[in-house]
Amino acid sequence: MEKKQFKVKDIAKLIKDEKLPWVVNSDRQPDDLVHQHAIGSVEPKNLKPASKEKDADLKKHITKETHNPYLYERRKALGFIMGEAANKTYSENRMLTPEIMTELAAPGISNSVDWRERWGWRWITMPRNQNPCESCWAFSAACVVESMVRIEHCVWSPRSEGDIREGMGQRCENGNWPNNALTWIKTNGVADPACYPFYNYNHAYTPTADRSGRTVYVPDCVALPTLASQKTWIDTVGPITMCFEVYHDYDGYGGGIYVKSTNPANYYRGLHAVTIVGYDDTNQCWICKNSWGQTWGELWNGVRGYFRIRYGEVKCDYYTKYGVRYSNPDPWTKRRLHNGNLLESSAGAMHRNLELLYATAGKAKHYSRDGSSMAWAAGPMFGTDVASTPTLISTTYGRNLECVFRTTGNRLRHFWRNEATGVWGDGGLFGPTNVIGTPGFIQGNFGSPGNFEVVVLTSDGQLNHWWKDGAGWHIGVKFGSGIAYSGAALIQGTYGAKGNFEHVAVNGTTHQMQPFSKNNDTTGLWSSGVCFGSNIYSAPVMIQSQFGATTENMPGNFELCVVVGGLVQHWWRDNLNNTGWHLNTTFGTGVSSVVGLLQGSSGFNLECIVLLNTGRIQHWWRDGSGWHVGLIIA
Repeated sequence: MEKKQFKVKDIAKLIKDEKLPWVVNSDRQPDDLVHQHAIGSVEPKNLKPASKEKDADLKKHITKETHNPYLYERRKALGFIMGEAANKTYSENRMLTPEIMTELAAPGISNSVDWRERWGWRWITMPRNQNPCESCWAFSAACVVESMVRIEHCVWSPRSEGDIREGMGQRCENGNWPNNALTWIKTNGVADPACYPFYNYNHAYTPTADRSGRTVYVPDCVALPTLASQKTWIDTVGPITMCFEVYHDYDGYGGGIYVKSTNPANYYRGLHAVTIVGYDDTNQCWICKNSWGQTWGELWNGVRGYFRIRYGEVKCDYYTKYGVRYSNPDPWTKRRLHNGNLLESSAGAMHRNLELLYATAGKAKHYSRDGSSMAWAAGPMFGTDVASTPTLISTTYGRNLECVFRTTGNRLRHFWRNEATGVWGDGGLFGPTNVIGTPGFIQGNFGSPGNFEVVVLTSDGQLNHWWKDGAGWHIGVKFGSGIAYSGAALIQGTYGAKGNFEHVAVNGTTHQMQPFSKNNDTTGLWSSGVCFGSNIYSAPVMIQSQFGATTENMPGNFELCVVVGGLVQHWWRDNLNNTGWHLNTTFGTGVSSVVGLLQGSSGFNLECIVLLNTGRIQHWWRDGSGWHVGLIIA
């Protein structure tokens, strides 16, 4: 049979004549030819029919506690979390409104789920485009992994489909299957697009030198052959892969629930892989994210790229579907979410241990909090000349922990921990000879691995920018004047293609917080912004959070904590609507300074470490209902 090249009006006529429950893409003109998108054309090797696969034992796979408060309550209601673990509750968290709690506590699998937006949060990255490569299988796998990082760790983590394809030795014209990609990711991880992007043509595999520190890992993927296990997984874990047959009318899809036209001219094109992001039992359909860009498909929230398909249609339920859980994010994913002496590492069974450094008697002491038991444990001590609380980061150099602190000789010293041995090593002295502040310390995105960047206050009231590449530390520029306090308030934000450096210090004349920004796209110069706050006599700590980041491309808010009169003030800057800095609330008592701040995996909560007037350090945390006092750690 000759394959007919449909026009938009031809497919519209098929839909009308057969009374199909979907519509043609309304962005196209009637006489436009329907573009034939790339799919996968290989035979389904290693992709089992669902009827040949043993169903998953879901209690084996999802009984571990999750720190997503919504899923915790949902799993508890369905009996996946039982016994002592079920005694925990998030119900006092204001994010879990009575209406949401009623939904979460409902018995039986939900009637409908849509991870594009669920419980008021977005969880799925924006649709991307595979064309003209037959790489749908890599897009399906990447979407599942980055969705699970978002769901399990509350952070956007775009992954590179190109890293999967070229890493597996595949070419643009080579098809494959999502389960093979997920199996490869278990051993090799999948990197971010800046480490190695997706090319829509064949390209030599040349990831950056620090790929090992920029990869998300997952354990074995879980086969889900039955509709019951698939819906249970989507309801209580997250999105899954799907493979199905493509006919040419699907190329012209523009909305509604896809059902194949039976017209003889509607020819079979091959097999395709996508990601199921939800389902709707009322309308008997899967909700899916495709990889044909944002000009094809159903419009959702102003963006195309999605589709709905009737259960069982074009063999969409014939092949086994796959899911993953317990994602292990990389330091690069979380680099903006922590500052000061506190960070969330990938250690522990839940890949969310807290790591903390504390200065005592000229030494730095390492504490860790287990992400499952939430118990703090003291670790090793290192250094002999520690004069300030170390600023701690996790880097793409083998995922090492690294820190910088002010020494008793008013210099800066760098230490790093070998993750293979757990031993801290001295990286040496550097910087000015008149340091008086706590250093701001980050790994930026210049170079590969990314350069270290430090901003620190010296006794002349100026801020000093130093940076380190493979050749060692280099002096940058001095900026600002009359600065009285400066600390761990340096980040590389998401403004600008290269990412601006942002820093907040305290002006010694006005005793207000003074923001500085370095435009890395153009001049590379530091400039001062509008001051805010009052009566401030301590250094702030600042992060860029996930609040306000409604998609992976949106800038999250800046979150800042600083002490005023023994109390901690929590400020935030609206980076999406550009409405400036806002004082959120005040908490604590008898506090000398803030030394650590992060947004971790536990339900978008903020975690804060403060130094008390007694010299002890204390943990505070904030959920939707406000700030709560935690343990005195040391």
